[in-house]
Amino acid sequence: VREVLKAEPLRIARLNVAKNLLGSALAGSIGGFNAHASNLVTAVFLACGQDPAQNVESSQCITTIEAVPTPDGDHDLRIACTMPSVECGTVGGGTALPAQAACLRMLGVAGAADPPGENAAQLARVICATVLCGELSLMSALSSNHLISAHLALNRRPAAPAAD
Repeated sequence: VREVLKAEPLRIARLNVAKNLLGSALAGSIGGFNAHASNLVTAVFLACGQDPAQNVESSQCITTIEAVPTPDGDHDLRIACTMPSVECGTVGGGTALPAQAACLRMLGVAGAADPPGENAAQLARVICATVLCGELSLMSALSSNHLISAHLALNRRPAAPAAD
């Protein structure tokens, strides 16, 4: 965690409780106890020919992050995303578009499967895994104050006035 994400496991776990769990509860969220699952669901949906209108139901996600003690007295992370209603398919609609069909083939889930629904179930798992990776990345960046520094370094600030 420290080496790759440049973040502290205990800080990430505490931030998850404060932001994703308590913050979402105080905001009145129903099923949205996460950092940004809908952004990732929408990205995969568009890439794989899914109906982006299903984002609301499919983005219901609870992200849990625990700091787990290691034998040497340090901590690792245990992260999970629970997504009970990912609505996706691998046959029909936008799945036949060339770019989207190529993405589904690359993931090994294009078309119908035997048993029926297995490719859709695997695509749902891929979507959840993508959300988990995005949640870990964002929570790491937020917990170590890297998000704002990255935005500033990448020139995400107000544009300078145009010269006349």
